[in-house]
Amino acid sequence: MLPPGSTIGILGGGQLGRMIALAAARHGLRTHVYAPEPDSPAFEVAGRRTVAAYDDEAALVGFADAVDVVTYEFENVPADTAHILATHVPLRPGARALATTQDRLEEKTFVAGLGIPTAPFRAVGSAAELEQALSALGRPAVLKTRRFGYDGKGQVMLREGDDPRAALDTIGHVPAILEGFVPFAREVSVVAARGVDGSFAAYDVCENTHRDHILDVTRVPARLPAETAARALAHARRIAEALEYVGVFAVEMFVVEAEGRSEVIVNEIAPRVHNSGHWTIEGAETSQFEQHVRAVCGWPLGPTSLTGASVEMTNLVGADTDRWPALLAEPGAHLHLYGKGVARPGRKMGHVTRVRRRPAT
Repeated sequence: MLPPGSTIGILGGGQLGRMIALAAARHGLRTHVYAPEPDSPAFEVAGRRTVAAYDDEAALVGFADAVDVVTYEFENVPADTAHILATHVPLRPGARALATTQDRLEEKTFVAGLGIPTAPFRAVGSAAELEQALSALGRPAVLKTRRFGYDGKGQVMLREGDDPRAALDTIGHVPAILEGFVPFAREVSVVAARGVDGSFAAYDVCENTHRDHILDVTRVPARLPAETAARALAHARRIAEALEYVGVFAVEMFVVEAEGRSEVIVNEIAPRVHNSGHWTIEGAETSQFEQHVRAVCGWPLGPTSLTGASVEMTNLVGADTDRWPALLAEPGAHLHLYGKGVARPGRKMGHVTRVRRRPAT
């Protein structure tokens, strides 16, 4: 176990890094944030900062020598960066989790290899391969870049009559994956943690709705039969164990309902704290950020039970943040703003959480 007073190195200076740093400070832990952007929101709450590129080997070595463990707030950490750091200091989660989740084809192949349901998929590296994949999977289908896609970026739907070559143009003719469309009833996620000792703790399954491909509202608990929720949690645990994962992660899933039965299909894995877990700050006994700190420091994982009967978290995107005076005045609303300067369309500026308390007995 790392003792209080130890320093956690955080790769990435966005809002997730900011909230990890705030959680670490509550337990007497120091943080050192490494990011290339000089105006990174996490810098405002961290004890130390390094402003340097992710391929600056000298800066990375100096950063590693100044911390006791390194974690990250985004999954697109370059492989060389992870390798350099891992040779100098513990990297949690490890390089295998990064490599698996950075590539959608590798990720789908990994999950399917565990016997966990996914959408049907095919690798696409050319126009001819796309035609073959469409013949195998049918339409509608979703063409996605294998790397660097999030919040709906790097993907395009192919319906009847759509031109496959135009879809390849849209994603820039990079290596891709075609996924069969899943007629889901709802989208859910499991936010969970695995400790250095293999311990596992999961939060209640979250139900998510999106607006313009960006998470809009998360509600907990999800409207799922108990056995379906149990399968979702079991899938998440199996993934974490197979990756020998350490830290908080999220598994995004589709719920498909057919013939009176609900099934969960894994969509993506996020090897980090996750937007659909922000509700845990007020809505769970241990926030996902404190849980991540506990895990990467080798501490016991905390309890994950809800603090109320149900919880709702709403993202504040772009100009949504202009509502902050009304949200501050709303009884029971917990407002979080991320310290970003410009409220651009599509940019996550904050969130608000509402916890519905249990009736008094």
